[in-house]
Amino acid sequence: MKNWLKAATLAAGALFALNTAAAEKVRIGYWSSGVSLGYGTVLENKDFLAKRGIDAEFVHFPDVNAPIKALASGSIDLAFGAPLAGVFSSAAEGVPIQIFAATQPADVQFVVPQGSPVTSLDQLKGKKIGMSPAGSSVAVIASTLLQNNNHIGANEFQLIGGNESRLAQFLVQKQVDAAALRSLTIEQLDELKVTSLGSFADEWKKLTHSDAVPYIGVGAVRSELITQHPETVAKVIAALRDTLAWGKTHRQEVVSLLQKNANLPQRDAEIYFSRWDSMNRITFEPADIATLKRQHDVFVASGTVKGQVPDTLYNDSAYQAAKSLK
Repeated sequence: MKNWLKAATLAAGALFALNTAAAEKVRIGYWSSGVSLGYGTVLENKDFLAKRGIDAEFVHFPDVNAPIKALASGSIDLAFGAPLAGVFSSAAEGVPIQIFAATQPADVQFVVPQGSPVTSLDQLKGKKIGMSPAGSSVAVIASTLLQNNNHIGANEFQLIGGNESRLAQFLVQKQVDAAALRSLTIEQLDELKVTSLGSFADEWKKLTHSDAVPYIGVGAVRSELITQHPETVAKVIAALRDTLAWGKTHRQEVVSLLQKNANLPQRDAEIYFSRWDSMNRITFEPADIATLKRQHDVFVASGTVKGQVPDTLYNDSAYQAAKSLK
């Protein structure tokens, strides 16, 4: 692993050196499923980045952890909605990446089919639980909550990984006993009624005795880009902020874009729009950084994430600069 990281870092450095001449050219990656798909579709098909002077090249990834690997190899410069757990693990292994924003709160619930004999989280010991693949932020948070709040170790349940639509199928086909699904997906279910056993937000508050909501996705960037060209990342942040604000007030256009470019049925697209604000954020205030640091501490204490990360992982320079961009 370490040899791979060294090779990837050298290769990335060489690629970045070639790209610095055109600092406004930014390769942006995102996971083309779940929450990322809707926001990414709007960002990619509107001209907010271009208006900020960014020549964006978008790269789609079918695997939730792929954007982190692409950042490490230099295949992309920046990712939004990057899995927080993967960012922590990669940074601990020496991958030169930094977080520039918190982008996706954990709007996730543990659910079972309606009428299931399982009525509480502590009854999930020994069960099959569907969730985002191992290593994803959802999987890490779910394991942490089950272990700490319900005394169910990672080896005491079977993780069945998949994207949101696949997990819904697993529930319908009774291939899993329970699932950790985004609230968005739960609302979109029409073949199966489910019962919520608890939300990530409530379980996290129980664990940490705080009102903070954990994040599953963050904005991550190659260290060279944000340290050498923070103004470029600031423009990207401003464009992400523009996209968020526009989407909130343009229901029909968002729904149409999701139908046409993300292949979502009209009902699913309308449900996505209804949760636009609860699923997507562009923030990096001191309270957000404190929450991310708390998450790392809890993950490490639970053994779901290995290794320490430097404080430099949290780089708010571009976020603060973006505040002056109106």
